[in-house]
Amino acid sequence: MRSIGPPERPDVSTSPSSSAHEARLAVGKRLREILRDSGMTARALAQAAGWDESKCSRLIHGRTLPSDQDIRIWCRICGAEDEIPDLIAASRDADSMYVEWRRLQRSGMKRLQETRVSLYEQTRLFRFYCSQFMPWPLQTPGYMRAVLSAFAEFHDAPRDIDEAIAARAARLRLLYEGDHRFAIVMEESVLHDRVADDDVMAGQLGQLLEGMSLPSVSLGIIPADTRRRLWTMETFSIYDDKRVFVELLTAGVTVTQPREIALYIKGFAELASHAVYGNKARALIAAALASLG
Repeated sequence: MRSIGPPERPDVSTSPSSSAHEARLAVGKRLREILRDSGMTARALAQAAGWDESKCSRLIHGRTLPSDQDIRIWCRICGAEDEIPDLIAASRDADSMYVEWRRLQRSGMKRLQETRVSLYEQTRLFRFYCSQFMPWPLQTPGYMRAVLSAFAEFHDAPRDIDEAIAARAARLRLLYEGDHRFAIVMEESVLHDRVADDDVMAGQLGQLLEGMSLPSVSLGIIPADTRRRLWTMETFSIYDDKRVFVELLTAGVTVTQPREIALYIKGFAELASHAVYGNKARALIAAALASLG
C-alpha cells in the first residue's frame, strides 16, 4: 500500500558519527517497544497506517528516521499518544547530529551562523583544532567574508553574506565577556593558505598576533616539520566536555556520546602537545606575514 503523510527522509544510517547512529537506533527501539506493548504486529500497524510493511522495519531498525507525522501516526495507532512529544524531540535530536550543509543553508547563511549561539554562551572552555581555516574567535571581518563567500559558492547557498558576517562577528564578544576560555591549536599550513587577497591575509595574521595576547586565549601552532604522533585531521571544536562539532566537506557532525567526546579530548591534547606557543608561535605568524611580500 502507498505511504501517507510526507515523503520519507533519505536513509542516513551510514553517518560517520556513531553518536548519530546510536541516537537513531534508540528512536527505533522505542518505536518497537511501543508496538510490542500495544500487542499489534508490524503488519497490522502498517495496514492501519496505510504504509508498506517494509517502512515499519526501516523505522524500527533505525535505517530511516521517522518524520513527526510518522511518530504521531505510530503512537496513535498503538494507543501511546503520551509518548509523542518525547519521541519527536528524540528524533529531532538524532536528526541534527549529522546534517548536510545544504540542509542547514536552506534558511540562509545568517541562520547557519546563529544555530549554536546558545551553546557558545553556555560553554566555559572552548577547544578548537583548525586544519583548514583560522579559528572563528580570531577571524577578521575580511577573512570571514572570504571564507563565507567561498563556502556559499561551493555549496550553492544563499548569498546573505553581510548578515552572516554580522552574526558571526557578534559572537566575538565572548572573548571579553564572562569566564570563557579559548584553547586553539592550528596547523601551520593554515597561516599560508591564501583564502583571501594579501591585504586581508595580512590583517588576519595581525589579528592572530593580537588575539594570542588576550588572557582568555591560548594559541598553539603545529609547525609543518614537526615529527608527530597524531596525523592532520578534519577541523573540530569541543565545548566543555559535553559536545564536539566536526566539519566535513558535505556535513556538520555533532558528537554527544561520552566515549567519543573523550577520544576527541584526548586527540586535542595530543595535537596540542605538538604545537609551539608564545614567541615560537609568533615567529611562525611573522614568517607567514613576510611571505605575503
